[in-house]
Amino acid sequence: MFDLIVVIVAGLLGGALNAVAGGGTFLTLPALIFVGVPAVSANATATLSALPGYLGSVWAYRHDLHTTQNMPAGRMIALSALGGVLGALLLLVTPNDTFLVAVPALMALATLLFAGGPRLIKRLFSRTMLGPMGAALALLLVSIYGGYFNGGLGIMLLAVLGLIGFTDLHAMNGLKNALSVLLSLVSAVTYIVAGVIDWRFAAVLALAMIAGGLFGAHFARRIKNTERLKLFIVAVGVVMTVIFVIRLL
Repeated sequence: MFDLIVVIVAGLLGGALNAVAGGGTFLTLPALIFVGVPAVSANATATLSALPGYLGSVWAYRHDLHTTQNMPAGRMIALSALGGVLGALLLLVTPNDTFLVAVPALMALATLLFAGGPRLIKRLFSRTMLGPMGAALALLLVSIYGGYFNGGLGIMLLAVLGLIGFTDLHAMNGLKNALSVLLSLVSAVTYIVAGVIDWRFAAVLALAMIAGGLFGAHFARRIKNTERLKLFIVAVGVVMTVIFVIRLL
């Protein structure tokens, strides 16, 4: 019962954070590991449980979905799906102990991306766009990362879309959410087939994240100072990273 409470609370808070600004992974993954789920299974379960929230985001941005001439929609879909499967397979061949050691580094990377994301996007916009081959390789690599570890994926996808040639932030957000759904879906299916999803917590966590997302979306517009909220999420990421480092020592 205590484990369920921990997972439910993490799901509610994680869903709310995702709806407002992102960063739910900083809570859901550590919570699953805390209640005893093996690291690889915890990451797979967290990815599956986040899917409903991604689907809601795609629906919200459905009118802003379009691509650019630099990369046709079919190529984006194929690269994202391929990357998601490759990332999931890479996770599956990673021993639990090895992935547990990698978690602090991945959490730290996700925190840095979340903290410096807006500046990164603006800086990339001022640079030369990638050519077709470079854009395809960048999207594939980011998709592999997303299939392996979901934290910070949104910022990475936005950066790649900027380098591909997008300038409309609404279109970028819509496509980012759609690609996140696609690669997370193929990753989750790979995890399900491999039997690494912990079904004791998957459904509970998904429902809690949906409820938290609805709550967060309802109150998101009332938040006046989003910078403080982002600082809070970054602080959560730092604290969770430090906790994992201490646990490994």
